[in-house]
Amino acid sequence: MATHYELGKKGEAIAADFLQKKGYRILERNWRFQKAEVDILAFKNGLLVAVEVKTRTDTYFGNPQDFIN
Repeated sequence: MATHYELGKKGEAIAADFLQKKGYRILERNWRFQKAEVDILAFKNGLLVAVEVKTRTDTYFGNPQDFIN
């Protein structure tokens, strides 16, 4: 498995754990519809939340939030 893939999976696991500790129920991980993928679908207080996780070890290529559109 490629190193970047392993890093991404680790970041998603950390994010899911964080959300669970905040009281969210994780409904799905890596949910797919046609060509789209959502890293985490979570639910809390009647709110469905779609989470995209960007894991970086540094900002050489830019900040993670700059890669979400």
